Amino acid sequence: MLPISDGSKGQGPAMAALTFMTLFCACFLLQLYLGGGEPLVPVNLAFVPGLLFGGASLPENVPVIPPPATLISYMFLHGGWMHLLGNLLYLWVFGPKLERTVGSGRFTVLVIVSTVVAALAQAWTDPSSSVPMVGASGGVSGILGAYLVLHPRTEISVIVPVVIVMRVVYLPAFVVLAAWFLLQLLYANLPSSAGGGIAFSAHVGGFVAGLALAPLLGPRFSGYARV
Repeated sequence: MLPISDGSKGQGPAMAALTFMTLFCACFLLQLYLGGGEPLVPVNLAFVPGLLFGGASLPENVPVIPPPATLISYMFLHGGWMHLLGNLLYLWVFGPKLERTVGSGRFTVLVIVSTVVAALAQAWTDPSSSVPMVGASGGVSGILGAYLVLHPRTEISVIVPVVIVMRVVYLPAFVVLAAWFLLQLLYANLPSSAGGGIAFSAHVGGFVAGLALAPLLGPRFSGYARV
């Protein structure tokens, strides 16, 4: 089930969402340039739980930045085209409407806080891990969590497989996002070898952060529309 639209495009600018998308793309192009066509992932900018909580160290001659700073810097790095495009798709589908609801400033706060919470959620499973984590999925998961709270009944266009063909259907946001979250929760509780290197615990942490922050960042009046 792949979301492709919430029908809200063309209803006004969403500068924060577009800025994040532009930054992710620019950073990835820089990774490709530095890696000679393959995305170079600077380990000192990735989030490594063991660098923050102890148990891991950087290779020699690698510039050290304060480990707490990597709680944010890792968001701007991606491991490949599909990794980047997946995050851009979800940000494109769910970001603009949410930003127009909460405002660009609060939207930015939501993404950054969710990114940090996602990293800490992943570190919770193994604080001494030396495995670098990169990607905007934690922040994007926060967007999905907030979207579920503020726009649960918005119709989402999704592509679903029907026998051997793909078909576009329209489902309420709460169905799409609840299914997505349950899938992340399932994979987060499987053995690590089954995850394919994906930080599912970070997705869960970011989503929960979005759920918690949405009532605080949403419109400050009673009876706001939940469409």
